[in-house]
Amino acid sequence: MIAAVDVGLRRIGVALSPDGHVVFPKEAILRRGRKQAARELGEFLREWGVRTLVVGLPRGGSSEEEMQRRIRHFISLVELPPGTALHFQDEAGSSQEAKERMVGITRQRRDGKIDSLAAQIILERWLEGCHTP
Repeated sequence: MIAAVDVGLRRIGVALSPDGHVVFPKEAILRRGRKQAARELGEFLREWGVRTLVVGLPRGGSSEEEMQRRIRHFISLVELPPGTALHFQDEAGSSQEAKERMVGITRQRRDGKIDSLAAQIILERWLEGCHTP
């Protein structure tokens, strides 16, 4: 199983691919604190038998370095299942693309659907061969 995450300050979007072709979003993890969110993400990865984790990293923008540092630190707090391969993928524009995909489908609430759809987009990009660190 392959998973992707879109790490945000309030929610962590998650998506899964059982076969490396089909990708589907899962319910986002609400972030009440770093340790709680890291623990829940680790539990999610173990529950689904994830062997590869793709993490979205921002590229460009004035706060790129700070956000990358925060995301890498958060991921370092996650207890990954033994043997899990960790990859980073450029997430540029994934949240905006997720919002555009949702137009007319559902109201854009802050329930994590957009975050998990962004994680789906990140994983789709990675699977297409864009293995950019």
